[in-house]
Amino acid sequence: MKALRALVSPQGAVFLLLVILLVAVMVLNPNFAEPGQLMRFIQRVAPIAIVAIGQYFVIIAGEFDLSQGSLITAQVIIAGNLVGQDDARTLPVLGLMLVFGVVVGLVNGILTTLLKVPSFIVTLGMMLALLGGVKWWTGGAATGNPADSFREIGRGGIRDVPLLDFIPWSVLILAAWLALGIWVTRRPLGKLLIAIGDNARSVDYAGARRSWDTIQAFVISALSASLSAVLLVGYAGVHPSVGTGYEFIAITAVVLGGVVLGGGRGWIVSAVAGAFVLEALFLLLNIAGVPSTLRDAVQGVIIIAAVAYSAVSFRSRRRAARSSPDPGKEQEPPQGGPAQPPAPSALASEGSTETRGVQ
Repeated sequence: MKALRALVSPQGAVFLLLVILLVAVMVLNPNFAEPGQLMRFIQRVAPIAIVAIGQYFVIIAGEFDLSQGSLITAQVIIAGNLVGQDDARTLPVLGLMLVFGVVVGLVNGILTTLLKVPSFIVTLGMMLALLGGVKWWTGGAATGNPADSFREIGRGGIRDVPLLDFIPWSVLILAAWLALGIWVTRRPLGKLLIAIGDNARSVDYAGARRSWDTIQAFVISALSASLSAVLLVGYAGVHPSVGTGYEFIAITAVVLGGVVLGGGRGWIVSAVAGAFVLEALFLLLNIAGVPSTLRDAVQGVIIIAAVAYSAVSFRSRRRAARSSPDPGKEQEPPQGGPAQPPAPSALASEGSTETRGVQ
């Protein structure tokens, strides 16, 4: 019974939906079931999933990062114009891209936390600034052509592998980045970001450095976008349109994975599964002959449906908790009163009166 409830929960339903979509794709296109085709599918999803991992850390802290897509575009243009055909420039440019990503993340985080500017406004401004810089640099046209050694990161891999035949580097990079993300969620930083999204004042009472933790979330988000840009250079080429809309795709994937907008709840693996669901859905629509122009509409419907389902599920759990109270646990506030969930266990001793991210 518990397994069934977990499967239909906002975080578990995404895995059930993924299985249904993959089976539907295999029915319409039996070749998709081949191991090589599955590896290619994961290769296509990898950049989106990596960006979703970064967006996850920002959203669980109760913030948004709308600059991811434009940062990807800027990083692609940097790689295309600075690497050129000189293989010796690959590592220095990779280092420069990482530094640039860290700087963008720091600016977003500092303006949001220290100057108290809403992250929606800060990252929207950063998005426009980066896009403006890219258009000024390129004139809005494709420019640059990085060396094959650089592009090999995104489109190359390990060949002649038994059964699978080919394992793309992007699949291995995604696996490593996800493993690192899971590790971070189990460290104090990940737990504090959840606490910030759930009850920011309790984090302050506990003496934690809330601003610095939130800044680190924005840095992780920017690094995720930079890593995604490195992969996209491999098979998407160098063009000012590369990365456009990736921030909204990442938010859709995270929300589809059951992560609550406003912060405080969510599982990073579900956020990555949300990225796979989106790609599987778009692939299914493409096979079914649905026009690609409807992708944005479908994406918007998914966001609304996922948020609504999460809200309904959360309210149902609250009603169930009120109908069968546990004497050993803190009771829910009466109907009509302000929703004030208890502080996270690590911070409960400090007390709190301000809450965030409750739906």
